[in-house]
Amino acid sequence: MKLTILGCSGSVPGPGNPASGYLVESGDTRIALDLGNGTFGALQRHLDPFDLDAVLLSHLHPDHCADFAALTVFRRYHPAKPHDTAERRLPVFAPAEAPSRLAALYAPSARELAETDLTDVYDFSAHSGEPARIGPFEIHAVPLDHVCEGWGLRIAADDRVLAYTGDTGPCDGLGELAQGADVLLSEASWPDSPDAPPGIHLSGRQAAEAAKGGGVGRLLLTHLQPWTDPEVILAEARDGFDGPVELVEAGREYTV
Repeated sequence: MKLTILGCSGSVPGPGNPASGYLVESGDTRIALDLGNGTFGALQRHLDPFDLDAVLLSHLHPDHCADFAALTVFRRYHPAKPHDTAERRLPVFAPAEAPSRLAALYAPSARELAETDLTDVYDFSAHSGEPARIGPFEIHAVPLDHVCEGWGLRIAADDRVLAYTGDTGPCDGLGELAQGADVLLSEASWPDSPDAPPGIHLSGRQAAEAAKGGGVGRLLLTHLQPWTDPEVILAEARDGFDGPVELVEAGREYTV
């Protein structure tokens, strides 16, 4: 299983770094894991977007889904689109509000908002906790603690498990998500502080605690906000987790 970092900036895009978005591949199957601001351009450096087999969205904040609108424009209006695109609706696994929220994101005007529908392009399925199958991948969504409906995603293939936190504060679901994962791709948005509001983000220390508690093989840190010192986050994580720890970078590829 291969993981490519399309973007890893937290909350907003950073200079030269799109917001959250990742490409996960096994064999000929390719999944986009979140599509935040700026990630669609990065995606095109790695594949033809028509070759995507599914999109997984952890939650519906713009830094994780804004470029879904760009993907929609591409699939609807590209002059060389496959003739059977309507019959090959792209599977999208996302929070329950995704069909209406993403239609609103794409709507060309306020007048057309109520009439905008994306089901000619996408086949939406709401995260439910039940496993989903995409080619060789088995996907398990785990509800986590964020300011909106948010899900962590366990992606298994090739006898390996990638666990992705999306955005979350510390919670019981985080332990379930991380348990036994070969790689934990964890947000670590800000330095550890007793004054940090609950149910929003993790610090480097809290990401390390999740990795250690879950017996994770490797910890990859993502979603650092542009105003956060990455060395502080990395030091916190290394202090709390004995295994390999890295700060991911846009454009890097990792073998899970």
